[in-house]
Amino acid sequence: IFFRTPTPRCLFRIFFNKPADNLSWTVKEFHGEGPNDRKCVIPFPKDQSISLRDGRKDTPLTFPIVDQSSLVNESVEHSSICLDTTDRKPPFVDGKYFFVNGEVRPWAGKTSEVTSPIVDAATKKRIKIGEVADLGEAEALEAATAAKDAWQCGLGEWPQMSIPKRIECIQNLVSELKKKRDAIVEVLMWEICKTSADAAKEFDRTMDYIQDTVVALQQMYDKSKETVTTGGIMGNIGRGPIGVMVCIGPFNYPFNETYCQFIPSLMMGNTVVMKIPRTGGLAHLLTIEAFKDTLPKGVVNFVTGSGRATLPPIMESGMIDIFAFIGGSRAADSLIKNHPSPHKLRVCLGLDAKNAGIVMPDADLDIAVKECVTGSTSYNGQRCTALKIMFVHQSIAEQFCKKFAAAVEQLQAGLPWQSGVSITPLPENNKTTYMHELLEDANAKGALILNSNGGKTNGYLMYPAVVYPVTSTMRLWREEQFGPVVPIACWSEASEVIEWLKSSPYGQQAAVFTKNMEAPDTVKVMSCLQHCVCRININTQCSRSPDCFPFTGRASSANGTLSIEEALKVFSVDSVLAGKANDLNASLMGMMR
Repeated sequence: IFFRTPTPRCLFRIFFNKPADNLSWTVKEFHGEGPNDRKCVIPFPKDQSISLRDGRKDTPLTFPIVDQSSLVNESVEHSSICLDTTDRKPPFVDGKYFFVNGEVRPWAGKTSEVTSPIVDAATKKRIKIGEVADLGEAEALEAATAAKDAWQCGLGEWPQMSIPKRIECIQNLVSELKKKRDAIVEVLMWEICKTSADAAKEFDRTMDYIQDTVVALQQMYDKSKETVTTGGIMGNIGRGPIGVMVCIGPFNYPFNETYCQFIPSLMMGNTVVMKIPRTGGLAHLLTIEAFKDTLPKGVVNFVTGSGRATLPPIMESGMIDIFAFIGGSRAADSLIKNHPSPHKLRVCLGLDAKNAGIVMPDADLDIAVKECVTGSTSYNGQRCTALKIMFVHQSIAEQFCKKFAAAVEQLQAGLPWQSGVSITPLPENNKTTYMHELLEDANAKGALILNSNGGKTNGYLMYPAVVYPVTSTMRLWREEQFGPVVPIACWSEASEVIEWLKSSPYGQQAAVFTKNMEAPDTVKVMSCLQHCVCRININTQCSRSPDCFPFTGRASSANGTLSIEEALKVFSVDSVLAGKANDLNASLMGMMR
């Protein structure tokens, strides 16, 4: 096992014991290997446990030994992990076409294969599940032009259509989409390895979101017909569309997250260019006929292919009025800079996040562990709202880590449609490599993997790795891992947690676990959180739901607020009809309504 000593030739005490004899400890002392080599290599039998003592706090932390040396690229040998796909036929989505201006055009140009992270047992390769058109600059600009023509400076059929009529069109769209439910759920399982329950939930929740948005829009429309009179001026206050939107969704929730931006904007009368994500995009291709049959031509247009090849030309054209993006902040900044008039651009951004779970010394450990395990490992940690680092008070760190590692060991890994599975293969090609880089960095700087299967892989499946103790010298302290690595840090003073929060470039959410909101440390942490993040969850994992709650962030985590009602406002602008309060104007305003 490998450790890092604080200084060259530093004395390092290790306390060994046999698992069956927890009261009998053997103390061995080691030194760093040399003045320029601070690594301390310690051999010992694997049937022992180890207790590390932090010299600053003299706090014992006891864990079972995990052999770190054989971590990288080791396959999991575990009876509960079955990746046999012979009982299920993979889907195939033919995406060799271009949906623009209400037409579905065959595509004879360059295409890209879409493969599943599920590996064929015979060929040892990713299974092919689709093919999509690699559109370029010309096609991207054609899609933007079609949306612009459908907008016609607000005079197009869709923006001029009454809100009740638009709602009717959206209701028809929902009816058509529901016919595709089973196919979409199946594709989500194969392409991004959502479990069958989560894939079905993503579709159903999206349909519910649309219906709730319809209700909110109807209420907004009814309110806009009310006349407000103040200071001798009367008026009707409503909302109007903005123009042409480009919508760029993520791979992890390609259906739900995209529709939570796309549908409210559409309902408000905007026209849309949807950039289909490279990973997770097949589900959208299954919806093309639904949009073609229910909406006027040019109102919705799809662009597939490389984002680098298609998005900069669209932005540089100046035809885009709304930029809706879910992804990394650097990519968002780069694309916004491409617009010739960025000050005119309405933006709605869902960006990076490093949500912290903060466990106070008085926390109910069973609740904290349950919520933190779910919050950090659901969908393999590939959620913007996931708990991506835990800060646990030193007085309960050993208990928490033992319970947490044991709970993670109980998670079942396998294929998305297998019963009871929660850990599935990772969709991105190089994700396991990046996860192992983070683990190697943490391990080299003194952290351990606490669970026996942590970090081991089987194809694109990686078992969650619980890493402790994570410190400020490690990449896991700051980087958003967005995957199945769970860093746990120890704290003794509230100022340590507060300093991390103050220096973090992110500001989406946090979760605090406590029984006493008036405890001094809890008061200090909560006071900081109120101005560092936009949602504080008490004894509960971070999440987006319910959809009526505002979903936003500070700093580099978001720009704009999404909820059922707020999204309608984000993608629209105030529209006021006003005049002096008299009978003639009242009559005229009545005609306009």
